[in-house]
Amino acid sequence: MSGTFLGMPGPPPPAHHASPPAFPRAAREAVRDERLRGNLRHATHTIRDKRARAVAELADWAELREAGRQIKDHTLRHLDRYLLQLEASVTAAGGTVHWAADAAEANRIVADLVKATGETEVVKVKSMATQEIGLNEALEAEGIRAYETDLAELIVQLGDDRPSHILVPAIHRNRGEIRDIFRSEMAQWGRPAPEDLTDTPAELAEAARLHLREKFLRARVGVSGANFMVAETGTLVVVESEGNGRMCLTLPETLISVVGIEKVVPTWRDLEVFLQTLPRSSTAERMNPYTSMWTGTTDGDGPRTFHLVLLDAGRTDVLADATGRQALRCIRCSACLNVCPVYERAGGHAYGSVYPGPIGAILTPQLRGTSSGIDASLPYASSLCGACYEVCPVAIDIPEVLVHLRERVAGQGGPGHRLERAAMTAAGWVLDRPGVLAAGERLAARTRALHPKRPPGAGAWTETRDLPEVPAESFRDWWRRNRT
Repeated sequence: MSGTFLGMPGPPPPAHHASPPAFPRAAREAVRDERLRGNLRHATHTIRDKRARAVAELADWAELREAGRQIKDHTLRHLDRYLLQLEASVTAAGGTVHWAADAAEANRIVADLVKATGETEVVKVKSMATQEIGLNEALEAEGIRAYETDLAELIVQLGDDRPSHILVPAIHRNRGEIRDIFRSEMAQWGRPAPEDLTDTPAELAEAARLHLREKFLRARVGVSGANFMVAETGTLVVVESEGNGRMCLTLPETLISVVGIEKVVPTWRDLEVFLQTLPRSSTAERMNPYTSMWTGTTDGDGPRTFHLVLLDAGRTDVLADATGRQALRCIRCSACLNVCPVYERAGGHAYGSVYPGPIGAILTPQLRGTSSGIDASLPYASSLCGACYEVCPVAIDIPEVLVHLRERVAGQGGPGHRLERAAMTAAGWVLDRPGVLAAGERLAARTRALHPKRPPGAGAWTETRDLPEVPAESFRDWWRRNRT
């Protein structure tokens, strides 16, 4: 699911980073950009208000949310069983299932499948999983060009840009920028934009439609992700707003779907819950304009060959964490981004991942680990206000996972953490000895005029906080003088 706002001002995107900076640095740069903040504020408030109205229409929303949570938790507890059932169902329907332990293996599988067809280009449905593994770049290295067909993803690709939102990847672009990108870049990728193209939404959409139509009619290989996979039938589901995805899913002779293993649901009845909660939480619609489903292959209808690549890429490790595994419930609706005060001010690029916002702050460090500066900083990219939990349609307690991941990062060590550990050890020794503590309190009271406002080594804490003044008398001495 995706879209683009064609009416809001926005700054040019930040330059690409081979190694993204830690979140505090990237966010500090982003919040200085008033146009970006205004653009994000307008977009996120518009989406969240529409979502609230759509959700309010359902009297049983709380029950649907709880049902979604329980279905996902049950599936994750028995994921091995349902994945094997899915494999059997897909195979019985004429598809072929491949298992990929990591991004490199998934990219190699897809590249080999495309090369086996003799084709050198593919059309793509918007897919977070293929962005996560860097599939486009991997195919390019093999001499295969991947064309994004979702309007917002097309804008991002033509602009040599990065997505900044799960649902609206080009949220940081305005109509004038999109027009300029179409004029300057479309010819290098296929059919050029009209010379007299303006920035009206209808003309921009028509230029994209004509540009993509030639690719749809020519393409022999399509690549997709999936929003859901139904284990009992082997059916895959993609929901979208534009219809470009359906063109990719039906016209090519070969279809390759790369899907995270957590996207499986047991039955069609389970799917019904999410087809109510996902559109309302993402696009604020009662149902998606296009809900495409396919089960294996059928003679004379759709692709002749279907391959499903089941992607792990760290998901099994996440599953092993009793607290962190709830992140795998995520159905990629982006509701948490639209209510997050941090995302609203910093934007998606600051997260250094294809998964921005609150869900990215808990999912990315678990999938990639916390050894890099950006990944170790993401659990702290939150005020812990809890708004993300309130709107999540599968009740992921994001604040709980953030605190859990902060504990993990703190336990990794480093100079700052060693100093903190030494300070806590010393404090524990003092607190275990009442006489030493009493002497320390008296000494602190008598020397309080000499205490610095910002103790050395504590600048990160005190630059936004005031240290309390030490009283002239300790409570212990006051009590002794007044109560004995």
